[in-house]
Amino acid sequence: MNTRFTKVGASILAATVALSVPAMAQNTMVGGAEMLPTNNIVENAVNSADHTTLVAAVQAAGLAETLSGPGPFTVFAPTNAAFEKLPDGTVEGLLEPESLEALQTILTCHVVPTEAFSPAVGAMIMAGGGTAELETVGGCTLTASIDPTSNALMITDENGNAATVLIPDVDQSNGVIHVIDTVLLPAS
Repeated sequence: MNTRFTKVGASILAATVALSVPAMAQNTMVGGAEMLPTNNIVENAVNSADHTTLVAAVQAAGLAETLSGPGPFTVFAPTNAAFEKLPDGTVEGLLEPESLEALQTILTCHVVPTEAFSPAVGAMIMAGGGTAELETVGGCTLTASIDPTSNALMITDENGNAATVLIPDVDQSNGVIHVIDTVLLPAS
């Protein structure tokens, strides 16, 4: 048997197994809490100390029931620190009842109506020649790319704001969460 072929085949098999075993690996920790793949997006998010602002916003927007539903969803979940980067008073203003529609639009621009783990997003980026467009539930178009310096997955909104995926592939019963460092906004 050709030894070179055997080594290449073994490498491909090892890579395939490594990418297809997230459920057998240790559960991801986010915000000091174990994210259980048997829980839905909302059940896990409420346990993350890094996502209290996001959870409050989801509840204020009336989206908790939707994100607890069957999905599948891919959620780009901004941390509390991401919300803190917004201008002073922005979050408080968005949580006011008169801002409900704007809050819902912003939050649904973080949700893609499919389950997209990072290897699938990476494949879309490769097929797209370096970028991939992701259509969100909120009608926004996000652009996925790979930072050439850090090799991190980047998500850019319609205004050019780029978010780095800090923790990819947090498996949920109804999809996947990618933790990001910037709030994504619809085109202004």
